[in-house]
Amino acid sequence: MAALTREQTEAFWRDGFLVAENAVTPAQLAALRAEIASWVEASRAHHAPFGPPTVDGRPRFDMGAEHSAEKPALRRINNPSDISPAYLEAMRDSRMTDMIADLIGPDVKFHHCKINLKLTGAKTEVLYHQDFAYTPHTNDDIVTALLFLDDIDDTNGALTVVPGSHRGPMHSLFDGERFTGAVAPATEQALLAQSIPCYGPAGAVCLMHTKLAHGSAANSGDRPRGLYICVYTAADAIPLARNPMPSTHEGEVIRGKPARFARLTETRVELPQQPKTASFFTVQGQESAKAAE
Repeated sequence: MAALTREQTEAFWRDGFLVAENAVTPAQLAALRAEIASWVEASRAHHAPFGPPTVDGRPRFDMGAEHSAEKPALRRINNPSDISPAYLEAMRDSRMTDMIADLIGPDVKFHHCKINLKLTGAKTEVLYHQDFAYTPHTNDDIVTALLFLDDIDDTNGALTVVPGSHRGPMHSLFDGERFTGAVAPATEQALLAQSIPCYGPAGAVCLMHTKLAHGSAANSGDRPRGLYICVYTAADAIPLARNPMPSTHEGEVIRGKPARFARLTETRVELPQQPKTASFFTVQGQESAKAAE
């Protein structure tokens, strides 16, 4: 049985995104939130990015420069499915995964995942970009699933998107020869003028086309905002650049079967420069916490 209605599927391909509720069970959501609480608590003992390293040797947990034991600013957990059974289950076997299969299935691969956190008082923001510029493939049947770990409204840094922008141009993430990870300021202002917010309760998911322009402001409210972000591709979409966040589960077929052939769509896309720091926030100019010298 399909997880999405025909109307929902049509809305996704028309607008480039869809917000759907009940993407995980209450028990799954509770387990995910409990892990977040433990990781935030653990971050209080650290003054710089930390944790079991990722596949490419970078720290698993990243905090903003404003982080302190009294006021944590944990902002990124890289590939939590590598270290948490709860996050692995949600990625592999949830209603969210069924929704992805409805859009780009029946054969679906996992690419990578991460958690973006905006704790109260944190300064984290996401400058406008399109995900495909970070993770180009031979075709663009790629969906980013952003699972709401908290209730999200107009106070706590909601994702904002530009409907229909997945059908428009790919915007450069370079300033001259420097990879900034974000569109030019003038382009961002034009996109912001067309953007709308994505609100919803914890357990909802925003399904977003890889070419949809999006970003988000800092959390100005008194409640945290967490997103569990999983990137999935059609099985016949083959990466054109190294995964910016390699995972032990990268390439795992989570629905259907592996592809025998690669499907190529004629296009032209800039190749990204991969981050060497704990998260892409530093690429966008937001420094990580540093240990006292």
